[in-house]
Amino acid sequence: MKTALCSLGLALCAAMPLSASEDAATRANTIILDESGVKNLRIQTAVAEPVDFEETVFALGRIEVYPGRRAAISSRIPGRALEVLVTHDHPIQKDAPAVIVESRQAGDPPPRVTLRAPISGLVSAVNIVPGQPVSPDNTLAEIIDLTEVYAIARVPEHLAGRLKPGQSAQIKIAAASGRVFPAKLEHLGALADSESGTVEAAFHVDNPGLVLRPGMRAEFSIVVEKHVGVTVVPRGAIQGTPSNRFVYVKDFDLPNAFIKTLVVTGRSNERVIEIVSGLLPADEVVTRGAYSLSFAGGGTLSLKEALDAAHGHEHNADGSEITAASRAAHPHGHDHGDDHAHGHVIWKILTGVFFVAFVVTLFAKKQSARA
Repeated sequence: MKTALCSLGLALCAAMPLSASEDAATRANTIILDESGVKNLRIQTAVAEPVDFEETVFALGRIEVYPGRRAAISSRIPGRALEVLVTHDHPIQKDAPAVIVESRQAGDPPPRVTLRAPISGLVSAVNIVPGQPVSPDNTLAEIIDLTEVYAIARVPEHLAGRLKPGQSAQIKIAAASGRVFPAKLEHLGALADSESGTVEAAFHVDNPGLVLRPGMRAEFSIVVEKHVGVTVVPRGAIQGTPSNRFVYVKDFDLPNAFIKTLVVTGRSNERVIEIVSGLLPADEVVTRGAYSLSFAGGGTLSLKEALDAAHGHEHNADGSEITAASRAAHPHGHDHGDDHAHGHVIWKILTGVFFVAFVVTLFAKKQSARA
């Protein structure tokens, strides 16, 4: 708790000291790294802050031609094609000559008819070559206008009830280098697909630069509800199991120190997760490298070393402050662990001296016996 509040300022942090049990728990869950450890784990952080949270529904689908943006070129009179002026996949402007047809009516020469493009767009099909017979039921060429397209999502039917026309969506197209396009829901399908268990949702998408092409796969993030002032963190910050969620919070006081903090999560979308409890606004959580921190153990520095460096004075081995009482108990500025270590060294020296003296005495006695 104090770690979260410390993010709001030193005065508040000092005013709310931790209890002994909270202090011990925090120390036990603190991982302290040195600079190289931070770089090796590629640690990145983000601030937990209230935002306008968008609850979304995910779906897959494809790009299709927008209704009314496809046209065919055909001839009302029979004859044969004299010239074909359109090329597959090339642009053409409305009313530009497309096919010149020679009529079967008598004449010298027979009458000719110039068929023109009914719309501007790209030529998506050419089904005629010069000299080929032409009849009114033939489609000689097709043109599609891709300045606007349809994005058709296949929404799971149990989620379709949350959709309604006018809702916005972000559509990600892998074939367009992962670009994201804004879209608006125009209509839902009248029938559900019983085999796939989905309902069709059609989105209107502007297509500047004609990047989107019919048939491209699309990923849909459909906004179904908005919530104001929700504290969220990136999805990568959340660790643990569904029943035991936690994040690593950057310590306000110690550099490169991270505290494992239990949280309760709420709603989520493809980018962030709501934090119901466990964090306060302005807490800084680890986003990249959080999973690796779980295996970092106690880190690369001890708590004592980190506190000594941060505060400029010595601490006890458990990270607690050295009080007047502890100084009185250890007037030479060291603890019992140091006493035991020093005593062990002295005992080794005395043992060595006694052993040498014993050997010298034994040798002297042998020399006296021989004499």
